This record gives sequence, C-alpha cells and structure tokens, in this order.
Amino acid sequence: MAIGLIIIGDEILSGRRVDQHFSKVVQLLAARGMKLDWAEILGDEPPRIVATLKRTFASGDIVFCCGGIGATPDDHTRQAVADALGLPLVLHEQGKRNIEQRIVQMGEEAGQPADLNSPENLHRLKMAEFAQGADLIPNPYNNIAGFSLHQHYFVPGFPVMAWPMIEWVLDNKYANLFNREPHLEQSVLVYEAAESSLTPLMVALEKQYTRVKVFSLPSVGDANTRRHIELGVKGEPAQTLEAFQQLRDELTRLGVEFAAP
Repeated sequence: MAIGLIIIGDEILSGRRVDQHFSKVVQLLAARGMKLDWAEILGDEPPRIVATLKRTFASGDIVFCCGGIGATPDDHTRQAVADALGLPLVLHEQGKRNIEQRIVQMGEEAGQPADLNSPENLHRLKMAEFAQGADLIPNPYNNIAGFSLHQHYFVPGFPVMAWPMIEWVLDNKYANLFNREPHLEQSVLVYEAAESSLTPLMVALEKQYTRVKVFSLPSVGDANTRRHIELGVKGEPAQTLEAFQQLRDELTRLGVEFAAP
C-alpha cells in the first residue's frame, strides 16, 4: 500500500517558509518500518488542489495532507476535499464542541468570559466544517481537530500540531503495517568513477536479486571530499547481503577505488 504526502501553501512555493514536513514524515514512517512513496507541494489554488485530490482519492493510497484547514481566505483544503468527492461541507458536531471548549479555555486563561456567539468565535467554527462523513483526527496542541476521509488524513500546516497528529494516525490506524517487510541498506563510496561505467553492474544486480534495489548518488565533492558516487543496495536483508558482497567483489575486479561511507 503506497503512502503519499501533500503539502499545501503558497508560502512554501514562494520560499517565504521552508518546508519541514517532508523530512519529518519520512522519519516518522521509517521509525515504524514504513516508507514514503511520493510527495507533492501545491499552492493555495483550489482547482489544482481539487484535481490532485480527485486523483489521489482514486488511487487507494494512504495520503497525509498538511496545510490549508484553517479559517482564513487562503485555506481551501476543506472545501477542496468536499468538491473532489462531490460531498457537501457540514459542521461536525464534535469538532464544533472541541472548538468551543478551546474558546472557553482561552477566555479563562485571559481572565475574560468567552462569548461563543461573537462574530469572531462563530467564524472559528468554520474549522469544524468538513466534507460529510469525515472522522476527526485529535489535535493534542489545541484540541482543534483535523479530519480524515478515504485513507486521506488532513492536518494543519503547523509542525507542532501536524506531527503528533500524523503519529496518532499511524499508531491507531496502521499498526498492522509496521515493520511488515524487513529491510537492510548497505553502500560504499566509489571514487573518481563515471556513473555510466557502473550502470551494467547495477542492472545485473537488480536482475539477479529481485527483492533488492540498487541506488547511485553522485557527488561532485567539496573541499574535504573527492568526487565520488555512493553506490549501494537495499531491500530484503538476506538478498541485500549477497548483493552487497557481489557489488564489492565486482568493484575490486574492475580495479575501482571504494571505501565505506
């Protein structure tokens, strides 16, 4: 089952903010023996968000989506989900109660009674409007929930909220997928070699070891490191060990200089 990540926000594409979600989601998945299969970054453009979601809903993938679920004019994700699925936006009653509890709590902390019917607080309830049939994702930071539909999980863009919410989804929805496939990765640094000269070896290893992938990561080097290629194998542990030994033997036969990374 493939896992995808969608990151939404003009501020990422413009460079005003640097995305932190990609590396963190990779880390959260890896800690559970899982991996990210694809990722996309979208701006705050409703037609493109809707088109992307139509495609990903049809894929059957597990998808995490960060950003765009607030209540400001540039938050389009909630409506886009409804449009992509052809469903109405409805006020989620538990989501509404969560927001009202948060409003009351904020009033108490400020020493002022909260008016739940003020225009500002009524507008906040938009954050509990989800496509019909959505389930809540608890938000331990401020109790304003995210939501899920069809193996898609929508969380805020703020890392302090998004990351524990994604962890909650993984631990409560997909524990059966944790560490399902044992995985091993091994590599060497190959110095001053052309990638094209190593390609036949890479092709031969993948053909012989069907549960192993070969990877090649070239580097032009820097003041402290010579030009090199990190060449390695990853996959099912037993086959990976065999493939890695064969890789080292073939590099030695070719007279190529290599060392451990």
